[in-house]
Amino acid sequence: MGLTYKSCKIKSLEDSFNIKQKENSYVVALAGNPNTGKSTVFNYLTGLKQHTGNWPGKTIATARGEFSYNNINYNLIDLPGTYSLFALSQEEIVARDFICFGDVDAAIVVCDATCLERNLNLLFQVLELTNKVVLCINLIDEAEKKSIKIDKDKMEELLGIPVVLTSARNKIGMEDLQQALEKVVLQKNIETKNYVTYSEEIENLVDSFKDELEELFPQINSRWLGLRIVDGDESLFSSLEKYVEGDFNVQLEAIKNKVPKELDKKKIRDEISKINYDFAANLFDAVVSKENDKEDIDDKIDSIITSKYFAIPSMLIMLALVLWITISGANYPSQILSNILFSVEPGMYDFLVGLNIPIWICEMLVFGLYKTFAWVVSVMLPPMAIFFPLFTFLEDLGYLPRVAFNLDHLFKKCKTHGKQCLTMCMGFGCNACGVIGCRIIDSPRERLIAILTNTFVPCNGRFPTLIAISTIFFTAAIKNPFLSNVSTAICVTLIILVGIGISLLVSYLFSKTLLKGESSTFTLELPPYRVPQIGRIIYTSLIDRTLFVLSRAVVVAIPAGVITWLLANITIGDMTILNHIALFLDPIGKFIGLDGFILLAFILGMPANEIVIPILIMSYMATGSMTDYASLSELGELLTSHGWTYLTALNLMLFSLLHWPCTTTLLTIKKETNSLKWTALGFIIPTCIAFIVCFCTRILYDFLMFVF
Repeated sequence: MGLTYKSCKIKSLEDSFNIKQKENSYVVALAGNPNTGKSTVFNYLTGLKQHTGNWPGKTIATARGEFSYNNINYNLIDLPGTYSLFALSQEEIVARDFICFGDVDAAIVVCDATCLERNLNLLFQVLELTNKVVLCINLIDEAEKKSIKIDKDKMEELLGIPVVLTSARNKIGMEDLQQALEKVVLQKNIETKNYVTYSEEIENLVDSFKDELEELFPQINSRWLGLRIVDGDESLFSSLEKYVEGDFNVQLEAIKNKVPKELDKKKIRDEISKINYDFAANLFDAVVSKENDKEDIDDKIDSIITSKYFAIPSMLIMLALVLWITISGANYPSQILSNILFSVEPGMYDFLVGLNIPIWICEMLVFGLYKTFAWVVSVMLPPMAIFFPLFTFLEDLGYLPRVAFNLDHLFKKCKTHGKQCLTMCMGFGCNACGVIGCRIIDSPRERLIAILTNTFVPCNGRFPTLIAISTIFFTAAIKNPFLSNVSTAICVTLIILVGIGISLLVSYLFSKTLLKGESSTFTLELPPYRVPQIGRIIYTSLIDRTLFVLSRAVVVAIPAGVITWLLANITIGDMTILNHIALFLDPIGKFIGLDGFILLAFILGMPANEIVIPILIMSYMATGSMTDYASLSELGELLTSHGWTYLTALNLMLFSLLHWPCTTTLLTIKKETNSLKWTALGFIIPTCIAFIVCFCTRILYDFLMFVF
């Protein structure tokens, strides 16, 4: 007996992507390996008519776009990049489920022309699900640079599907792609073809219950479903329960029992994979030629960038270079922005007073609320406007995957996932973004470890503190501005290395205690080096990242400014509440080589790390409002007059690096883990580590002072 599906479109998919079927409209799945230019194809076709969201019940980002061609409307679903549909990761499950249960009218499979043989494996798996497929071989411009030629006509003849050669970023072949898509969606009764034939044992076994599967699941390719039963894909059975209505469990179980118990399903899956790859290799040899066998320029670069001896040093040099450019470039814009924003302050105060608003409210709004806003913007915006474009440039260039490749073995030794390196890189901009980025890790255990350790990477909000303190106490003696900035970049780089080391250590301890387990494997394909797209860099870094992070910091920092102002202006006895709290915290601060005012500044700066230094200055100067410093030398004099030593400076930098996450990051941890327990541990663990490290540093400092 056949089954009744929930609808011709899966209901949960409609809700997630807001797919509204218009008259004469088709749903098209866009699939492909990572780094094939699939997103560029998607962006070209859909333009600004795009919507993003998470797959229902999963933390996998997906996108939907709309476009029209020759009066035909299309809903294009950009599936997550994946290497296969064998459902070994959440990305693969999402891609497989949409093609299988999403009632798609056609699928576009995007392959990279420079590594076509490896990409074809996904094409063959999609062809086993649906025969309405267009093969888009992208990046032909890069293939031409490598003297790679693809015989498109012969490939179409061998595959029996439309093949289009494109360079989406250069808008080459995109018209042909739309024409091919139109031909496929309008074509009726396309003959099913078994592109890859497996061993006689597998084929006979699938044929023995193929007809039963076709009757039981008429809307799913029965041969493909039979293969999944033979190779034991348990995740597919869960998806059947989720997306298919009807009582089919008894019949399905009877079919599954026809598979011999002694059959080694892992061996079957390996055999299926090998035959697919062999078929891809034969097809590749038939349609692809290369004019010369010279070593590729990318391989020459990678022989240095990813080599055993130069990989780590080159990464450290790159990190120091990025920090130096950020430090050098942000100084003057930050000062100019500060002057502009703070010049508004007197006029704003006079205006409010002129409205006969009570003085204390005027001061709270101007010296508490507005001053916090001005400080956060002037301190955060210039470094982010430099750091994020540099980060996006390296991402667009293809360098960041090399970083993950170089550090993968370290994370494997810590029993964690190699992708954790990429989430740490995201944490440099904002730890909350880094926590969200942990969605790319499939294993729940490894994802949780990455989330809980991301805070050990200093975010953009902590860089001003690290830069200011390292400049005042460790590089101030260097009079040459260039050498001073270089030295500061080196100091901050060393602090970052401490954070990375702590992150690896804590990850290892998690893997041995609370989150026991072995590291999972993952495929990391190194994309070719590409000329970065300036337009994309500007948009992604300034709009998607800089303004997003800045606006969130402002929203959480302004209330903190108001609270700080109240604490600094309400007195109990002969002291403000701020001073009372600082005196109470002073013994704890001295215990770890700091003081009570420093601890209080970090507590009040919890909503945004950027306001730690101004709160500290305000507390020391008892000004009653957050205060900027005219120069680093003036700040240095203020700090030394309050008993600061090299130990205080070092421990403040270490405490800033290792202490509790900001409010935004904690809220993000709660949202991503959906657990108060793990959110609490996300606060407690770095706090304890910060106290332990600072205490040990203080003991070592005291010992050295005693000896020498």
